[in-house]
Amino acid sequence: MYLEDRRRKKRSFWPWVLSFIVAFAVAWQLYAKQVEIIEAVRGPLPTPTPTEISAVEYVAVGDDQFMQGKYDDALAAYVRATELDPTLAVAYARWSRILTLRHKTDEAVQVAKRAVELDAESAEHQAMLALALDWNGQVADAMAAGLKATKVDPEYALGYVYLSEAYGDYGRVGDAIEMANKAFELDPENVFVARNMGYMYEIQGRYQDAIAQYRAATELNPNHAFLYLDLGRNYRVLGRVNEAIDSFERATEVDPGDSQGFDQLGWTYFSQGMYDVAITALEKAVEVNPSHASAFGHLGLAQFMRYNYEEAIEYFTKAVDLGAQSEEYYYQLGLCYSYLDECDQAIPWFERALQLNPNSTIAKQGLQGCQ
Repeated sequence: MYLEDRRRKKRSFWPWVLSFIVAFAVAWQLYAKQVEIIEAVRGPLPTPTPTEISAVEYVAVGDDQFMQGKYDDALAAYVRATELDPTLAVAYARWSRILTLRHKTDEAVQVAKRAVELDAESAEHQAMLALALDWNGQVADAMAAGLKATKVDPEYALGYVYLSEAYGDYGRVGDAIEMANKAFELDPENVFVARNMGYMYEIQGRYQDAIAQYRAATELNPNHAFLYLDLGRNYRVLGRVNEAIDSFERATEVDPGDSQGFDQLGWTYFSQGMYDVAITALEKAVEVNPSHASAFGHLGLAQFMRYNYEEAIEYFTKAVDLGAQSEEYYYQLGLCYSYLDECDQAIPWFERALQLNPNSTIAKQGLQGCQ
């Protein structure tokens, strides 16, 4: 009797379970139908997206990418920061630094000026303007900006660095060295301070010492392509061609977005008579930066040496159109046209070369040959 009661109770449990399952299924169908009706009226909910970081945070991202040598990513971060906050002066200043280091100096000056317009009482902004102006050939203005930077903050090492470089380019070597030493006292572990010490040796013609200092700078941070350009330039002056080539190749590896490395690599190959290899590197330079005038000029010279006069004309013309004013490019254009028996096209180029240099022997000879 006891066992029969237990079995009876156990069997009676299942109808409740089945009832619950049926009820749940019906409720779920009703809910799904309700959701379908609501979505038909107002459409599906938007997919959630992550919240974008702030302008200040973008600057921090740019700084991190810059120190890693990822200039394209750093540039994008600084630009985005200015889009989110057009009044964030520091983003413009650091944006201009990358443009300068990539030799896009006209643009760099304009961006740096924007930083100073927003905040002229910042040593960093004045220093970045000094750098851009100096590399753009506006040395006197660069000195003024550098002096302003050191007055705004006498403890800011980069103010003395860029003032030093401007003094050196102006020919005030003693003042340049004094400022470089001041920067070194303030921040000896700064890669830009170390690099500037190398430049001080270079402008004095102490190329071996310059190389040692530039190498010291790469040990502080190996991710900056311009340091390898400095090294290659000094190796080439000393005739250490293989080491120059290695340095320029390293520059292209560290920052493939900078045409300077490819241009200098190609020009070094050209100096060794390796014209085909030079052309390959120079073509990469103009691919990376279609506005790189000297790379087009170097391509013209390489094609001229290969007797490819039509191609040489194309590249020299492009260099001139981009703003290059070169006696050599002018008379080379004249020679190309004269070798193609087109003296009517050659004569104006010889004349332009003589306008730059009335004593240009090759231009005089070319003009006489055509006449």
